[in-house]
Amino acid sequence: MPSIATTTRVDLPALLDFVRDKHHLTLVTRKRDGGLQLSPVTGGVSGGCLVVSTYPDRAKAVNLRRDPRATVLVHGADWDDAYVQVDGTAEVLDMPSAEAEDGLVEYFRCISGEHPDWEEYRAAMRRQGKSLIRITPTSWGPIATGGFPPDRAPA
Repeated sequence: MPSIATTTRVDLPALLDFVRDKHHLTLVTRKRDGGLQLSPVTGGVSGGCLVVSTYPDRAKAVNLRRDPRATVLVHGADWDDAYVQVDGTAEVLDMPSAEAEDGLVEYFRCISGEHPDWEEYRAAMRRQGKSLIRITPTSWGPIATGGFPPDRAPA
């Protein structure tokens, strides 16, 4: 049986519900020369935002400080699972700010659940000098699956 392509338009709450359990993302940022920088990242949903952990000097963080436009392709667990493109505005929060530290705790929770020792985790984030990228969705495509267009599927 051939796979038929689908597209489903959704509102923001349905988009966030779809993304919530998908943690494989490709983050697209803009380089200084206008070219695109693609980064495979692990991400999650915290509040109404997509969140990614990084270091302050990584290209994605540097690029987003200069130009906060971000695009994220959210992948399913398998190659042929449903996916969605999300465009948004990003902010980069750096340690040692309390907002970054609390955001990194929420990032961990939305991907892995509860940590056995939150003080140990917080200390590690401070020691590593981590940053949190928080992307507020501004537009998104339909949730899509690959396959044959419905009118061209083989019989």
